[in-house]
Amino acid sequence: MTEMTSPSDAIYRLNGVELGLPAGLANASIIEKLIDGTYEGDEARSVDRCVRPGFRVLELGAGLGYVGTLAALKTEPENVLSVEANPDLLPVIRANHARNGVADVSLMHGAVVGHAEDGATASFHIASGFTGSRLGAKGGRQVEVPLIGFHELIRAHRPHVVLMDVEGAEAGYFDRPWKCPLRFCVMEIHPKQYEATVIKKIIDAMSAMNMTYDPVTSRGKILGFRKVWSEGS
Repeated sequence: MTEMTSPSDAIYRLNGVELGLPAGLANASIIEKLIDGTYEGDEARSVDRCVRPGFRVLELGAGLGYVGTLAALKTEPENVLSVEANPDLLPVIRANHARNGVADVSLMHGAVVGHAEDGATASFHIASGFTGSRLGAKGGRQVEVPLIGFHELIRAHRPHVVLMDVEGAEAGYFDRPWKCPLRFCVMEIHPKQYEATVIKKIIDAMSAMNMTYDPVTSRGKILGFRKVWSEGS
C-alpha cells in the first residue's frame, strides 16, 4: 500500500511497518518491491525466524530501516544496533524508526570492515537508487565515510543475531572467531565480488564457531546459519 504524504515523500506499508521514502532516493525496482510487498522479503522472514525477546541484534546495512524495525518489534529497540554507510539514508532510517515506535534503536554511521584504525575513513560509492552502494567501487558519486572494525563492534554489542548485506565487505569478517553469544547469522553473499574460496572460508569459519547451515533462512544468495544446539538446550 502506498500513501503520498507530501509532494516529495511517500509512505509504504509492509508487514505492519510504515516506511517513508523521499522522492528520488530509490530507483524504480525498489519502488516496485515496496508496492508489491517483496522489498527485503527474505530478510524480513529471517527476522521472524531468528529474533526472540531479549536477543541483541546487529544489523549491517540498514537500508530504509525496515529490517531493523522488524527486529526491534520482536526484541526491544535498545537491543538493536543498525549500521549504515550511506549518509543519505541516515535521516530516512531515523524517521522510519520513529514512525514505528522504535526510535531507541541505535544507529551508527560507517562502513564495517574487518579491521579499522581509530579515525580511519575510506571512499564509499553511492549507487543510483542506493542499493549496491559499497566500498571499493570506482567512479560515480563518492563520499568519505568512517570505517568501523567488525570484531570491535561484535565485542562491544555482543549480538545473538547478526544480519548483514554489505555488498562484499563480509569477506573480511571471518579471519577469526567472533566474540559474542551468536545464535543466528544471515547474510547476503556476493560471489561476483570474490572467489569461491572466500565463500568456503565463510562456511568454514561459521562451522568452527559451532554454527550450521540453516535451510529456513537460506535462499539463493542469502546464506543463513544457526547455532548447533546441545541436547537439552
